[in-house]
Amino acid sequence: MKNWFVLNTKPKKEFQVEKIFSKNGFLIYNPKYRQGDRILPFFSGYEFICFDHPAQYRTVKFTRGVKRVIGNKEGPIPIPESVISQIKKREINGFIELEKYGSEPEAGDQVQVMEGAMKGLKGVFKKELTPKDRALILLNYVSYQGHLIVDKKKLKKIL
Repeated sequence: MKNWFVLNTKPKKEFQVEKIFSKNGFLIYNPKYRQGDRILPFFSGYEFICFDHPAQYRTVKFTRGVKRVIGNKEGPIPIPESVISQIKKREINGFIELEKYGSEPEAGDQVQVMEGAMKGLKGVFKKELTPKDRALILLNYVSYQGHLIVDKKKLKKIL
């Protein structure tokens, strides 16, 4: 019976291991995220593979780039498929989205600009102008009230 297991790969071999197993018909999951223009593994040195233990264990264990299959004295420890599905739920267009400043604000939430020239300004989140990009906030200061358009990823919801 096939189960999901955690693979420990040799340093910087995550993509090579993923390619080898995919070519050979294994179901493998290597969560990724973007950092600027680079694509990086979300769990550096680790990925998930579905295989039939013990029938395919030696094939998996001795594949180029694999350090070991995570387990104990009795053998590799299977993980529930729900773990994989929970990680996949965090993906947007195949990449894990990191919430840099917590949960996304909604209309009416108090927010603070956390980066850039407007860093430190506080206001009320009015609306999202484009999905995942820019947002309109209302600034309220002693003798000034105005609107500011900022990158949504630079906002932190104030609780």
